[in-house]
Amino acid sequence: MLDPFDLAYVQRGVLVVGLLAIGAGLLGTWIVLRGLAFFSHAVGTAAFPGLVLADGLGFAAPLGAFAAAVLLALALRSLIRRRGGGQDSLTALVLVGALALGVILASDVFGSGSHIETLLFGSLLLLDSADVALAAAAAAVAVTASLVLGPTWLASGFDPGNARALGVRAGWPDALLLGLIALVSTAALATIGALLTAALLVVPAATVRLWTHRMASWQTGTVGLAALEGIAGLWLAVKTNTPPGAAIALLGGAVFALAAMARALAGTRSLRVAVAGVLLLGAPLFAACGGAGEDTTGDGRVKVVATTTQLGDIAREVGGPAVSVTQILQPNTDPHDYEPRPDDVAATADARIVFTSGDGIDAWMTDVIEQGGGDPRVVDVGAGRPVRLPGEAEGGEAAGLDPHWWHDPRNVVAAAQAMRDALIRADPGRRAAIQRSATAYVARVRALDHDIARCLDRLAPPDRRLVSDHDAFAYFAHRYGLTVLGAVIPAQTTQAQPSAGDLAELSATIRGARVRAVFPESSLSPKLTRAIAEQTGATVGGELYADTLGESGAPGATYLGSEAANARALARGLSGGRVTCSIPAG
Repeated sequence: MLDPFDLAYVQRGVLVVGLLAIGAGLLGTWIVLRGLAFFSHAVGTAAFPGLVLADGLGFAAPLGAFAAAVLLALALRSLIRRRGGGQDSLTALVLVGALALGVILASDVFGSGSHIETLLFGSLLLLDSADVALAAAAAAVAVTASLVLGPTWLASGFDPGNARALGVRAGWPDALLLGLIALVSTAALATIGALLTAALLVVPAATVRLWTHRMASWQTGTVGLAALEGIAGLWLAVKTNTPPGAAIALLGGAVFALAAMARALAGTRSLRVAVAGVLLLGAPLFAACGGAGEDTTGDGRVKVVATTTQLGDIAREVGGPAVSVTQILQPNTDPHDYEPRPDDVAATADARIVFTSGDGIDAWMTDVIEQGGGDPRVVDVGAGRPVRLPGEAEGGEAAGLDPHWWHDPRNVVAAAQAMRDALIRADPGRRAAIQRSATAYVARVRALDHDIARCLDRLAPPDRRLVSDHDAFAYFAHRYGLTVLGAVIPAQTTQAQPSAGDLAELSATIRGARVRAVFPESSLSPKLTRAIAEQTGATVGGELYADTLGESGAPGATYLGSEAANARALARGLSGGRVTCSIPAG
């Protein structure tokens, strides 16, 4: 049951959480005492735009987050003092503004380089020695400040008016308290994320407050509870394969609810019933979260990890019965904003080969491999593709170009051949079987390429203009003679957000070119695409498979099926229904 603690990245997480519990536990008592819970949440959220800015510009992310948190905390404090109240409303304005600025920077300015989900919810896989050092520094400063300024904060917290009458100067001590909140919030970002820092800063202190009013026992109990919830949350994250920030926050909320219930029932026979209920509710959790199994085949097959749905499908076809493929991304999962899970690390730890797509679309796999501690051979199957877009060089997405190389089947032929060679090198004894599977699959891909070209050649020149959800079909268009006029999300990543100006320009382009249809994507909400269609008089075409394959049984459940389905939808939609094609899915 305790096997997750054998993992190096979990051990590092335990150390970071333990250190954070000291700073967050001590400051949490002052936050609750001073009524700063909402304020501390806003300060943690205010770090988000600084974190995005630092990540996008390439300097230390904690530095940008801390600077933004401190600036916004002090600005908010100044506004509150000048207006003499209205703390909650001003705090809400800061919180909304910080989130909006962070999203704009992340989506419109820096695109996929900002990793929104990781910044908002934290990640076990990104913890390193710098996070340990920052957590230790935050703990040391919090302890020192509490010892030195604790009496001042206590006096101001219980009776601010009397404290001022007695000459207690709370100006700079209060400012320092806000700065410390910003520091601990910043230190918690890597583990908890910008949106969930209250899980360490507020919830444990509020829970312990239900049972004690003595400052010493309150602080000691809060530090202990914060550490316990943090460590248990990490364990739960590994066992349930969820982000650690969400697991810690959920656990903290559940403990608070149970503590409040127990406090209300204290001294009554119902308390025993409540405790029994907690044990009964907890037992299935521990039973369900039993030891993690290993991916063993028992028949000597090569263990392979593939990042994307396309690579997983191709690897299974090329390797056939000679391989056991673990696919990281599941159907309808967007690779651009995927946050790796603990199960991904476990799968990679004992893999012989890891297939990646490259060009930044699965850059998160680097952390997964590093944390896994194994020694797999990493094969970037997109690196050697024979067909590139005009002007494109190595490192497509980093240069702002299109990483969706698989939409040209000729590149998939090269990818299949690269997989074949890697698998034969890993298992020479099965060379003949792998060679047969790879040769058969390459023939099917080439046949699909021929069928799509024959189908789309029937489109008239005015009907060869494409508008889709996001800019993912440059390779497809280049291969089959289409022109990409624009995209609802004008970027190669779905993390970006279109501005009002972008949408207005796109609408004008669609009207001017008399585009017949705009095409939604299977993994994205079609609402914005439908709104553009209604505004311009275009129709909504069939769903396209852009970044991910579909669920089992869907037309796009395989790579061959997805490209055939795309071609059929485009032929029908672009021609207004005049061109229909019967393209077999391989």
